[in-house]
Amino acid sequence: MHYSLGIDAGGTYTDVAIIRDSDGSIVKSNKSLTTYPDLLIGIRNTLDQLDPHYLENVHYVSVSTTLATNSVLEKTGYPVGLILVNDADIPNRAKIENFVLVKGGHNSAGNEVCPLDLDSARNFVLSIKNKVSAFAISSYFSVRNPEHELKIKKLITELTGLPVVCGHELSQDLGAYERGITAYLNAQLIPIASQFMESVTSEIKRRNIDAKIMMLKCDGSVVAINEALKKPIESVFSGPAASLVGAAYLSGNEDCAVIDVGGTSTDVSLIYRGIPQLSEAGAVVGGWQTKVKAIRMETSAMGGDSHVWVRNHVISIGPRRVIPLCLAAVEYPEIVEKLKQNQVILRNQIGENLQPTKFFIRSGLEASDISSAEKELLSRIGDRPLTVSEIYWNENRLPNPGTLDLLIQKRLIKTIGFTPTDALHVLQEYTQWNKDASLLGASILATLAGIDEDELCLQIKEDVARNMALNLISFLLEGISKEEIEKVLMGKFFARFKVELPVVLLGGPVGAYSKELARFIDAQIIVPDNCSVGNAVGAVAGKGSKKLEVLIKANYTESKYNLKTSSFVVFFPGGREEVSSYHEALEFGEEMGTKLIMKYMINSGMDNDGVNIDMHRNDIITHEGGLPVETRLAFSGTGQARKNRATMEVD
Repeated sequence: MHYSLGIDAGGTYTDVAIIRDSDGSIVKSNKSLTTYPDLLIGIRNTLDQLDPHYLENVHYVSVSTTLATNSVLEKTGYPVGLILVNDADIPNRAKIENFVLVKGGHNSAGNEVCPLDLDSARNFVLSIKNKVSAFAISSYFSVRNPEHELKIKKLITELTGLPVVCGHELSQDLGAYERGITAYLNAQLIPIASQFMESVTSEIKRRNIDAKIMMLKCDGSVVAINEALKKPIESVFSGPAASLVGAAYLSGNEDCAVIDVGGTSTDVSLIYRGIPQLSEAGAVVGGWQTKVKAIRMETSAMGGDSHVWVRNHVISIGPRRVIPLCLAAVEYPEIVEKLKQNQVILRNQIGENLQPTKFFIRSGLEASDISSAEKELLSRIGDRPLTVSEIYWNENRLPNPGTLDLLIQKRLIKTIGFTPTDALHVLQEYTQWNKDASLLGASILATLAGIDEDELCLQIKEDVARNMALNLISFLLEGISKEEIEKVLMGKFFARFKVELPVVLLGGPVGAYSKELARFIDAQIIVPDNCSVGNAVGAVAGKGSKKLEVLIKANYTESKYNLKTSSFVVFFPGGREEVSSYHEALEFGEEMGTKLIMKYMINSGMDNDGVNIDMHRNDIITHEGGLPVETRLAFSGTGQARKNRATMEVD
């Protein structure tokens, strides 16, 4: 019996699922807390709890992770040198430390408009080669002719031997600066992705699992792990992509909207006819506009671990994430006794951080570049959770909220507090951890809010469900402001929003919100079995997918009397070809597009016999009966991964 293993290293949990290949059923699953900065520890902890018998018979492993996204958001990527060719406009250039502009570039026809200044590129490379770990290059209209990017890449390789990423290798879309940013972020992530993938591969081998290892991309498709290493930027948002594919698989619906409630956030996305809906503009990561085709999604900072706090009788949820009281009390049982003491904080002092149900503990990260006030406050916090009163137990004052917040932002201290997960423990709808801690926390916050514990928790539950509905409707009704949608959701009308597609819920205790969600929207709401490990299932269920475009354009010569077609140019990813006739250009374009799709699919680990390629042709005609001025050939390929270790690369 053969099995497939899915692993998702998410922001809060690391999930695994084992699927039987013969019938696609999920035979085992598990989840553990994700470990930072070393995700491998969390993966190992999760795998340790699985039956070794299943692992011994795993022949296919697929992984999704938030590693790339977090690295960009946390600015922990490696230093990179960026070379932009003939691009005079560089917005946000202050964010990039090592960059240079050099002369060169092409026009939309792929013809050189300015000779490449290779000497300036050489001087820049030599000046920073010992300061960076990789280089990125983007040239003007390199999607029409990558000649200048390739010349600089060859130069850098000869001078340094460091990894080099070219913009035309990552995107066919116009926009030299955005392609440059995409290449820049990709180069930053190569060393990080390499370490992660090597760790996963070594862990699989350490367990004597003879399996083929794949990676889920942010468009919901899978790729061989060695191919994924070339373009780690394509793994940003692979976690949400995994949830989307997993939801379709678990619910048996190729058409559905998905609400994934995680620990930190709630994500909404859509899959139609088995194909995830993608963002045409490209993914925005950490404020950077990229050319990476990722799933389109609506995200809000409200999840199961969002901090619930009260001030002036108003209940707020988030946006910060904390460790739930119920979970923290398992490791630190003294939290229960401290909650019973009910520390006193004056009402005029209460804020998000100064809450009677909040605790602080060192994260273990080394402190650097902190102020004297931050250092003094940090010295009072140890490796066991403390209330704000305990931090300054020997003085008649509380911590400065601003200083405390800076230490939280710098991740030098972790926070523990009441969350929607605690509310579900109080309501006895989810009781995985220490219910007593949740009950005590609810009692304290209910007093501050002027209501009882059940009212507090029911309101929290309703607010989370309303937020789910708001995200979903905002996603489906593009162009309608959230404020207008919220008016409908908050009001009491004889009407509500109707959703034509099934709505699939994913996340740990997400089923607890289904009834509340149904009060806000009219829809078929599905909570599938194994919804808590939907991302891990999606990592395995992903198919191979590739889209590309071949452009055919007419070249003209101008005579005294008219314009005459002299030749046709075929533009394709990585090159261009000039031919004498349209028929020849069309034949070449069709062959090249098919060849590139097949090459990608085979190198990505797809089954050669199972690849399907569709082509759509769009012509722009000059006049009646004339040849097209321009023809666009859009190719789309899909395939199933080969579930064995045999691999083959095509040149």
